[in-house]
Amino acid sequence: MKKKIKKINAAILIIGNEILSGRTQDKNVAFISNWLNTKCGISVNEVRIIPDVEKVIVKNIQILSKKFNYVFTTGGIGPTHDDITAKSISKAFKVKYEYHKEAYAILEKYYGKKKFNDGRKKMAKMPMGSKLIYNPSSAAPGFITKNIISLPGVPSILNSMIENCKKYLIKGIKIHSNTISLYTVESNISKQLGLIQKKYKKFVDIGSYPFFRLGKIGVAIVTRSTSLKKLKSVNIELIKLIKKKKIVILKI
Repeated sequence: MKKKIKKINAAILIIGNEILSGRTQDKNVAFISNWLNTKCGISVNEVRIIPDVEKVIVKNIQILSKKFNYVFTTGGIGPTHDDITAKSISKAFKVKYEYHKEAYAILEKYYGKKKFNDGRKKMAKMPMGSKLIYNPSSAAPGFITKNIISLPGVPSILNSMIENCKKYLIKGIKIHSNTISLYTVESNISKQLGLIQKKYKKFVDIGSYPFFRLGKIGVAIVTRSTSLKKLKSVNIELIKLIKKKKIVILKI
């Protein structure tokens, strides 16, 4: 693994008409974001959902690849006519769309020569120069092209492959977090939270997220930082604020 450096970021590009239509609910954003943050020290700064349209995919790949250290794509690398992610990435980077020899061999062995039809062969086609992300669930590999990491849209398969992405990533500094759940409303603490955030804005991010649980309204205060010391200082101030206002803590 390469040497750790501080600020590494990523975007997630969800590709699929089925997500936009509402037929399929996306579960990959939360999983990838959590994995990148907790295991790799990489912050996800943007998420986009786009249709299976070549020109749209090409445009988004070109924009995001320049803007972020890494771009994770999900969907569109299967055997059907609307699986056009690999071909679109090839066009975005102006490289040949071709069979990857190792991917072809993996799939041919998995399905057997007689059942290795054109649709299955298509899953071995990807941008020239791509490196494989191995798939322990269903054989068909994902791939990385420049800084674009392409994974399948099926959550269970993606989840099984994610650890195989690590060797291609430069890790950032781990981001620590803490959550305090309160029985109160946001307006009761918003002013004071704003002042604390202003004081620590260079070191700690403070988020306020309302919830409704067991018939009661509450707020989860989430603090995140690369510095455990700064995180501790912020949470000490938050506890003082909570005690001063006599707010009930649900969970720390």
